[in-house]
Amino acid sequence: MDTARAFFKGKKITVLGLGLLGKGLGDTAFLAECGAHLTVTDLKSAKELAPSIESLKKYKNIRFVLGKHEISDFENCDMVIKAQGVPLDSLYVIHAEAQGIPVRMDDELFVSLAPKGVKIVGVTGTRGKTTTASLIFHILKQAGKRVYLGGNIRGVATLALLKKVRTGDSVVLELSSWQLQGFSSQKISPTISVFTNFMPDHMNYYKNDLGRYFADKAGIFTYQKSGDVLVAGESLTKKIPRSYKGTLTVVNSSLVPKSWILPLAGEHNRENIAFAVAVCRTLKIPLAKIRNGVETFKAVSGRLELVKSLRGVKIYNDNNSTTPEATIAALNSFPKKQIVLIMGGADKGLPVDVLLETVRTYAHTMILLPGTGSERIEDADFFRADSLSEALTSAYRSAEKGDVVLFSPGFASFGMFVNEYDRGDQFVKLVKQLK
Repeated sequence: MDTARAFFKGKKITVLGLGLLGKGLGDTAFLAECGAHLTVTDLKSAKELAPSIESLKKYKNIRFVLGKHEISDFENCDMVIKAQGVPLDSLYVIHAEAQGIPVRMDDELFVSLAPKGVKIVGVTGTRGKTTTASLIFHILKQAGKRVYLGGNIRGVATLALLKKVRTGDSVVLELSSWQLQGFSSQKISPTISVFTNFMPDHMNYYKNDLGRYFADKAGIFTYQKSGDVLVAGESLTKKIPRSYKGTLTVVNSSLVPKSWILPLAGEHNRENIAFAVAVCRTLKIPLAKIRNGVETFKAVSGRLELVKSLRGVKIYNDNNSTTPEATIAALNSFPKKQIVLIMGGADKGLPVDVLLETVRTYAHTMILLPGTGSERIEDADFFRADSLSEALTSAYRSAEKGDVVLFSPGFASFGMFVNEYDRGDQFVKLVKQLK
């Protein structure tokens, strides 16, 4: 903490992106506590960001510029800290860099400032990274280790973890392609990295350039050194360059003994468990303790999360499946023709043909939410709902004893909801009201 305080104290820092999810809020509060002079700027209005602003009002060293960005705030400062999702070709990022101002990101700053001897485990992948990261954290915690979970985790401010971590601790970071941009810019990678899988996603952001997307993801291992470890899925072996300097461990679901009682449905989750097992073996955790951690784990909210069983019908929240491939994996987790599927949302520019074929194979009833992605689906077999409430009511009425009601959108949440977490929260609230 002393290192961080000394690094930030007195610096003029522009924070690009505050948001409502708690990550930007926590990092901003931490920077203020360190004595930085902050300008927090966000395109959202003060009204939209009211909860975050209220939490920060006690800090007198924060200036807010909301509903817009001012180019001058990217000139007269010592550093810009940009939120994930802010594109590298942003006018303001480019302008700051042209002025010689460092543009940093919170997760890589955390790794750069963490005490020596802290073990960093980074987890990325198009699918499975949240479950894998959360499971690694759970196993280590159950095994009695001092461990923290951060990165792309809802409500967790990674920088603020600097107040807690000390030499010998482990920190598990879920890292999106956007967060890994920060690692690549600083030419660092975690000492233990997990790359679960790679498939098209965020093509609206990457302008249909799959190579750019992979290049960002590859930051998880690009700067690893001899002695570092990369745990990767079988599908990625050909994508790891021969020049890679660390130790490559290739994983598939066979690593998980069949005698173990698994708490998560689906073959894709068996693979996620295998990644966690491989990491914990690397960290010298005894197999019995790994098994205990796996068998006591509960599904992460929004990822094939069993919310309620009612009159023989199980209702699952798979809200964080925002790609066709993720929804396909969810469908494959249950018996054919025993699924009532709720899907739909905003377009991310991804192909939907295989998804529609899988839906027809596995689901006996399909209900479609509004959205630009949903508009691409011209299928008379889909019932259309105007709201999440209407969709859930229709789905439950269509379900028979032994069926599964599966909320697995396959698309992003833009438009109807504040963000994808809001969509999942609303679904869970509606399910709990069912009688």
